[in-house]
Amino acid sequence: MTLSSLSIRARDVGVNNAHPRLRVPPGAVERVVAVLDAHAEKFLGGCPPGELSVVFLTDPALAQIHADFMDDPTATDVITFEGDRATLGSEALAKEAGLAGEICVSADTARAYARAHGRDFAEELTLYVVHGWLHLAGYDDLQPAKKRRMRAAEKRAMMLLHAAKAVPAFRLAAAVKPGGRARRRT
Repeated sequence: MTLSSLSIRARDVGVNNAHPRLRVPPGAVERVVAVLDAHAEKFLGGCPPGELSVVFLTDPALAQIHADFMDDPTATDVITFEGDRATLGSEALAKEAGLAGEICVSADTARAYARAHGRDFAEELTLYVVHGWLHLAGYDDLQPAKKRRMRAAEKRAMMLLHAAKAVPAFRLAAAVKPGGRARRRT
């Protein structure tokens, strides 16, 4: 299945790579969102209309957001902020206002988790983007039953992305140690 064969709702996707070593292939995140949007009916109707912002951060940067907005200073994998629908109270107004939400993900946490569990870094980071998109679609993972539903949706979404060959080739560039020697990259 190719992206061009999918019926896709037009959506602006703002990608902000604020991680100094993360390499994000051009158009890759937009493609992930387009594939998910094209299959919105399989995910509670999908992410609300409007622009979607995806931000890639370091652990310290996401921990600061976690502290500022959730009163928890620890690092985490994904934080999702609802867009205009949450503040305006209706999808019709949100469509006019134009912001679906923002997904903030930690590339550092994805790297650490992937290494600890023998997973592919790019796959793990893509899963974090999917997780945020699913939160905006209405999924929750705070209670066991809802968490199982979220995990099943994540699995379906990742299968769709693989079928569309839309899992980005994210990578982390080598870190330079003091003294100029590069560490292994992921």
